[in-house]
Amino acid sequence: MKVLLLQDVKGLGKKGEVCEVKDGYGKNFLIAKGMADFATNEVINKYKAAKKKAEEMAAEEKSLMELTAKKIGEITLKIQQKVGANGSLYGAITKEEIAQHLAKEHRLEIDKKTIELKSPIKSTGIYEVDVKLGHGINAKLKIDIEAL
Repeated sequence: MKVLLLQDVKGLGKKGEVCEVKDGYGKNFLIAKGMADFATNEVINKYKAAKKKAEEMAAEEKSLMELTAKKIGEITLKIQQKVGANGSLYGAITKEEIAQHLAKEHRLEIDKKTIELKSPIKSTGIYEVDVKLGHGINAKLKIDIEAL
């Protein structure tokens, strides 16, 4: 019996491969557990179409991320905070504050988890922050912290 593997099966093959297995193993284990499906032309064509569509969506998402990274690279985000007598900020600038300022001032919805601060921002000045967007795409965001 020929089956199309829907996920990796140790000792048999990788996802997407068509394998020849014994009838009982194929029906009672692989197909019953959702690890494989009968390898008919219809099932194989359906799998290939779904795989192609997923690849197209991933490519589209990657191009959107590249545009977002380019847009982020051109931005200098200005944040005004209260400053103490010695010139340091009251508290530190957080990832959440950076994400909120980006959304409010530049209409860019960035998840705070994608922003990486190398060290806490506790004084005025210009800082560079890494933004990891996914698909191996990173952007550098310039932040200008000014006294209020």
